[in-house]
Amino acid sequence: MTTILYSLALFAVAGLAEIGGGYLVWLWLREDWAWTAGAIGGFILFLYGIVPTLQPEDRFGRIYAAYGGVFIILSTFWGWFVDRKQPDAYDWIGAGICLVGVAIIMWAPRG
Repeated sequence: MTTILYSLALFAVAGLAEIGGGYLVWLWLREDWAWTAGAIGGFILFLYGIVPTLQPEDRFGRIYAAYGGVFIILSTFWGWFVDRKQPDAYDWIGAGICLVGVAIIMWAPRG
């Protein structure tokens, strides 16, 4: 159970770094924020690239496949809380399906 919580925490950190860094770049290029916002966003995106290397799983493809599902869930929450766009039932159903996929990809028993 500790490994699962550690992996989920790393996925959350990676997701917040990717979404947050990308959002700062977005604000710089699309909303005319200062170039420093874009530079900080770029640095955060660089850190995002490091976080998956801390996962206990040793298969890059498996980590990124599972992370894709976590990214969808975090992006749904980001849109809700930061962009103030409430997800509809289909958003939540899709995010839930992704969460099931994450669990299967990362922690299904393998022989």
